[in-house]
Amino acid sequence: MEQEKIVSLRMERQFFTRRADEAEYIELYRDTQPGQNVYWNGFGEPPVLVFRAAFDDKEFNRARQAERKLIKGRFAGGNLGWIMPSELELFAGLYRKPLTRPTETCRQLLELIEHAGPLTIQQIKEETGLLVKEITPVLHKLQEAFLVYEDQYDGEWDRGWYVFPEMFPECNLERYSRKEALKEILPRFAYRHVLFDTAMARSFYRLPEKEIKVAAAELVAEGVFAEHEGGLLLKSDVALLESYVAVPLHFVYALHQNDFLVKSNEHRLKEKFKPLYEKLPYDHALLHYLLIDGEFHGASVGHVRNGPFDINDIVCDLPGAEARKDEMIETVRELNFGKGPVRFMGAMLEGKQ
Repeated sequence: MEQEKIVSLRMERQFFTRRADEAEYIELYRDTQPGQNVYWNGFGEPPVLVFRAAFDDKEFNRARQAERKLIKGRFAGGNLGWIMPSELELFAGLYRKPLTRPTETCRQLLELIEHAGPLTIQQIKEETGLLVKEITPVLHKLQEAFLVYEDQYDGEWDRGWYVFPEMFPECNLERYSRKEALKEILPRFAYRHVLFDTAMARSFYRLPEKEIKVAAAELVAEGVFAEHEGGLLLKSDVALLESYVAVPLHFVYALHQNDFLVKSNEHRLKEKFKPLYEKLPYDHALLHYLLIDGEFHGASVGHVRNGPFDINDIVCDLPGAEARKDEMIETVRELNFGKGPVRFMGAMLEGKQ
């Protein structure tokens, strides 16, 4: 099974070889949930799958938020994410953290929202006399327990908090065990990656790898997955790849740190690229990773700001990188609101001195 075929099919299924229409995008979004907005620059903005849609998916998802076709929660590691309401039971199985020992403040806020909600954080402050910094982490715990719901249907900051059953009375939070939920979600993950390993699933879903391995092993035993060179793929893809003809790939995309492919490979990407930038004598916080012809070969680094970042350099391990220099600079500029880098592989760019 050739790596070239696997990478090509992965890029097709991620819609990097052609852009997805709305129906294809909805399926892609479902398989890559929980969706997130653009790293750092996306506060209050809808989730996006950059470079994959044949339309403005930020506005498409903004409309889906307004219609409650995307709903907000705290999932992988307590991070904010957006899922389809039909998937609530599945994601409760993956991520719900029941409150076994609620604090007095937890009980106080839950009772208040039950009797007087929906309430904004400011209203809760006025009712309780608690500080915002005391209220917010408690609401987050209640949110992770699927006891309250934050109704963010637009980009405004003043959002109402409801008790969860009021918003989703038909939702059975105990429908899926963690293992059952993993067995539902991992084949989707496999389809979009083609070949993956459990460390990648752990990196994206932020769940214990030992639990992922148990679910994956059962899927192998059931004939859903096949094993290949230390990784896993759908058994149906084994036959498909035998006759599959790889599509020639030629592109460069700058992917932000919340991107599905970046999050899935985060553990490897940090190890691979950090040696290229960690000793630079100027600000070199990681900003974007560069996907070149289907594989990660570079990163942009600099200083994080609200709005465009200061991109101080592009580092790259691609042989003959100079030939792709302009493509790298342009894709970084596109994702950074029109502001490009000042250096490429340590050399100051013309006009940036």
